[in-house]
Amino acid sequence: MDRHGAIRKVNLIVATGHNNIAMNRSVEFVAREFIHQGKVKEGILNRVEGAVRCFDPCLSCSTHALGQMPLLIDIYDSDKRLMRRLRRE
Repeated sequence: MDRHGAIRKVNLIVATGHNNIAMNRSVEFVAREFIHQGKVKEGILNRVEGAVRCFDPCLSCSTHALGQMPLLIDIYDSDKRLMRRLRRE
């Protein structure tokens, strides 16, 4: 800060970037548990939301109510063809 109280330089560690690997691994774990042979178990959107909220407090604060985080999940097969799109707005 300068003598007037204005910030001149800052170094932030933002949870979203810092915890990105952990979030990705958690979402992958949820996918492995909830998607089998092209079938998607009920509740995957809530589980993905829970996995993200564990590691991203900024996103959790901005969306507040559990079960109301907007989500879009695209599910691809091994040939990278879109098989299913799940959306919650």
